[in-house]
Amino acid sequence: MSIEIGTKLPTFQLKDQNDELFNSSENKSENGLVIYFYPKNFTPQCTKEACSFRDSFEDFSNAGIKVIGISADSEQSHKKFAAKFNLPFTLLADTDKKVRKLFEVENAMFGLLPGRETFVFDANGILISKFKAMNAQPHIDGALKLLKK
Repeated sequence: MSIEIGTKLPTFQLKDQNDELFNSSENKSENGLVIYFYPKNFTPQCTKEACSFRDSFEDFSNAGIKVIGISADSEQSHKKFAAKFNLPFTLLADTDKKVRKLFEVENAMFGLLPGRETFVFDANGILISKFKAMNAQPHIDGALKLLKK
């Protein structure tokens, strides 16, 4: 089971696609934060998910909501992935899967693939919702609808 509703945003640090250190305790947003964990850059479903977040990015941004994607891919892989698909949001490299473990994101497909899970935090950094599915679209739709309320 992943972290529970009502949990405060865990403190962690990871490098992003620009090789800059992201610190969760220093990166609050005006109205909320969406952190989504995904299995791997350049795979069909993960690309579809990232592009869906990209296509909805203006809605998130206009609502004061920050979007963060996290996978075990390297900073260099994230940089290529973001460039190829014009991704305007932060991608974090969790190469040792410590943050995935911190959030208690379980593997999928009988433990063969890293799980896909989205966490929605309010402006105070409190988890208000989470979505777990290998299909990406419910993550985007659910997060945006919830944070726009």
